[in-house]
Amino acid sequence: MTTLQELETLSVPEKLQLVEDLWDSIARSRTAIPIPGWQKEELARRKDKYEIIIYWSEDDQAFIAEAPELPGCLAHGNTHEEALSNIHSAIDLWIETAKEFNDPIPKPKGHRLVFA
Repeated sequence: MTTLQELETLSVPEKLQLVEDLWDSIARSRTAIPIPGWQKEELARRKDKYEIIIYWSEDDQAFIAEAPELPGCLAHGNTHEEALSNIHSAIDLWIETAKEFNDPIPKPKGHRLVFA
């Protein structure tokens, strides 16, 4: 536990990182917390930070969407947009299932792939 005196010694970037870590911790919480709508929106936004990779699969004749930070979280669709919509649903289900079974929910790393 950090005391207020310890917090006051942190730099602004360190304080901002602490706030981000707290929000992410609440977003991964396994308990229902009665919170206002704006906070629910913020927590939902956090789920959008998971990296998503979308590619065409010749074998499946469909677009495949993966969330590599959530093991086994995949979806597909006939179009890029459909695959993206389906992976968002899959991420929600993945997180709900992890909460139900008290499994850890990885924090989004926010990394992006860069292709040359």
